[in-house]
Amino acid sequence: MRKHLTVDAGLVILSVPDAEHFAALASRIGDALESISELPMLPSEIEDVLGISSRERHKWLEDGRLRSVGTRTVKLRGRARTVTFHVFDPRHIETILDGDLPTIWREEDAIRSAENRRRAAAKAALARKRKAASGPGGTEREAAEEASPSLAGWDEFDADGLLR
Repeated sequence: MRKHLTVDAGLVILSVPDAEHFAALASRIGDALESISELPMLPSEIEDVLGISSRERHKWLEDGRLRSVGTRTVKLRGRARTVTFHVFDPRHIETILDGDLPTIWREEDAIRSAENRRRAAAKAALARKRKAASGPGGTEREAAEEASPSLAGWDEFDADGLLR
């Protein structure tokens, strides 16, 4: 009876010549459609639905933004090894899509990346400054002391022995 069923862009068309078969087929198709919404979603489906890359999916799964409902392990035809991947709850994905969370998460990631780059650049500049200050005759400790800002009252604090 598959020849009587046509699926086009989210539209299911059932054309049955006999009216007696229509009710039975319609109920079976309705049950199948209801059970489909309960099935966990595969990673490729998540990427398509949310419009994200696999790198973003892995990153957000690791961060806990995407919640996995478990894993599935399959053995692909013609291969000796098995593949394990996470599957996701469709309702959780629906809430992510409704809140436009991928856009928000991308903005947060961009801000975090900019902060990390700025921090790394400052750390590299400080290291270069220490290396240049130590020069051929100085020690690294002297360079660190020269690079650190001088604070009022620091000598008295150091004299009390609180840093030892």
